[in-house]
Amino acid sequence: MSPIEVGSLSLSKGRPARPARRSADELRALAERGAVELRSRQADEASPAEVVAWVAENFAVSQATVACSMADAALPHLVAQSLPGVDVLFLDTGYHFAETTVTRNEVERELDVRIVDVKPVQSVREQDAEYGEDLFARDPGLCCALRKVEPLQRSLGDYELWFTGVRREEAPTRADTPLIVWDERNGLVKVNPVAAWSFDDLIDYATTNEVPVNPLIANGYPSIGCAPCTKPVAAGEDPRSGRWAGLSKTECGLHL
Repeated sequence: MSPIEVGSLSLSKGRPARPARRSADELRALAERGAVELRSRQADEASPAEVVAWVAENFAVSQATVACSMADAALPHLVAQSLPGVDVLFLDTGYHFAETTVTRNEVERELDVRIVDVKPVQSVREQDAEYGEDLFARDPGLCCALRKVEPLQRSLGDYELWFTGVRREEAPTRADTPLIVWDERNGLVKVNPVAAWSFDDLIDYATTNEVPVNPLIANGYPSIGCAPCTKPVAAGEDPRSGRWAGLSKTECGLHL
């Protein structure tokens, strides 16, 4: 499909029309019901595939989207098994590693998904002109807010539900991640189907299903963000310790 520009979004033609968006109260109730159902299907919580299947039973493909950093394509592949053609949001910050862009292109080419490139209001050059060069080094919180958080929030307004690849083992701040929850800040249902997965589970899934994996993963980058703010991680260290290394910052703000 050839890409077209819609505001600050770049997506493909042929996007299906969405049903009327349900109210926040309806969606909140649905998230609460889903949280109960997905824990009652087994002695333990539901598997990632069961979580995605539940979403497919309750949401049209046009109502859901997947947020993907392009560290790997495990989550988009998993979701596309039950929701073929699902939108995949890629935050095109302007600071990505070349390997991340290559992975994004492989995902678009190989998977049954629709890539949506979500761009900040300002280009890097425009941001530099207003705030000075290398804002990420002086105020990484503001840089993330401008180049990640605001663009994502703006884009999520088109959907009823978003999938994330957040995993509990990644960091202490993510240890209590639920499978499904009402996202009050963004006003939609948030689903974390691989919350219980380990890093090895993630790589095993990607290997078994032959889905794209960012080559930086094999070079000591278990968590990949913008190039200026991401460093390799030593064996045994916190997988996210390479993000904003040397700073107190541990999250970009997308999953607060």
